[in-house]
Amino acid sequence: MTKTHARLTPLADSLPATVPFVGPETQERARGRAFAARLGANENTFGPSPNAISAMQATAGDVWMYGDPENYDLRHALADHHSIAPESILVGEGIDGILGYLVRLLIGPGDTVVTSQGAYPTFNYHVAGFGGVLETVPYKDDHEDPVALIAKAAEVGAKLVYIANPDNPMGTWHDAETIQRMIDAVPEGCLLVLDEAYIEFAPEGTAPALNTDDPRVIRMRTFSKAYGMAGARVGYAIGQADLITAFNKIRNHFGMCRMSQAGALAALKDQGYLSQVVANVAEARARIDQIARAGGLTTLPSATNFVAVDCGQDAAFAKAVLDQLIALDVFVRMPFAAPQNRCIRISAGRPEELDTFAAALPKALASARK
Repeated sequence: MTKTHARLTPLADSLPATVPFVGPETQERARGRAFAARLGANENTFGPSPNAISAMQATAGDVWMYGDPENYDLRHALADHHSIAPESILVGEGIDGILGYLVRLLIGPGDTVVTSQGAYPTFNYHVAGFGGVLETVPYKDDHEDPVALIAKAAEVGAKLVYIANPDNPMGTWHDAETIQRMIDAVPEGCLLVLDEAYIEFAPEGTAPALNTDDPRVIRMRTFSKAYGMAGARVGYAIGQADLITAFNKIRNHFGMCRMSQAGALAALKDQGYLSQVVANVAEARARIDQIARAGGLTTLPSATNFVAVDCGQDAAFAKAVLDQLIALDVFVRMPFAAPQNRCIRISAGRPEELDTFAAALPKALASARK
């Protein structure tokens, strides 16, 4: 009998079968119990607007229908919100999904991409998946380094250069003038991917003005963070209209769930709730700083919904602290590259979640210091 099997492409066959993040659910299954505080995934534990929940509930009976493949209502609402043309907006399955489409559009085997060593790993995952060659530059004083990123992009002839502002995993940020200088310096033939997933938490003056006539940059936004809808998978890109139109060549046109579209539209309209979430997150960041300092640790200033806590030693010590927190039912994560991996990263959770963290951290530190 002839045997048959799936024949992977040489590229796919060469790649490891990995998940960039080990989810808390995976860890809970391995541990045999749930976490008491879920503070590791940069989720907005304050949740979405009640209006968004109501909109999704009201749409549940229509889930037999595909979502609008043009995302017409949401795109036009976002265009009004940002005072730009809807032709410059792409809605997709979270920033992760849009990054995958972008890399598919622009990167083939051997094409070069530049990012920071230790920056958001899902972008790197997409680059590897399409055969791109990743070049990295180090962080500078716990910030991504715009000057070094642009210099490396020019040196290697990169087709894409990626930066997150504010940054994940450190929470640091650059002002709008610095990012605009980076945009202005993008080498010919290169596109800047400006990931602004956390922009709603950042101080005023962090984001450059939107210029959808500029072909040198594409900007990523999301409903996963400040709007509290990570599980709904709604992100969007802002860019020059010709580039945005090109996504229609390869995107999953029915990738957006009808309920997610309705929820995002309602969330966008409830800016009052968004303002309250931003205030709650600021209070939570201050509380995390207090908890860390009570344990003899320090924190990095943050413009996101998480705080990088500097454990003051090396990666092995930070990992020991993290492991002990997980053993005490507190889910947290840490950066994966030196020297940022001297830190652990704590999401800005609800007061009761931070109470759990406050009770666990002294025990975790005591165990790690033995």
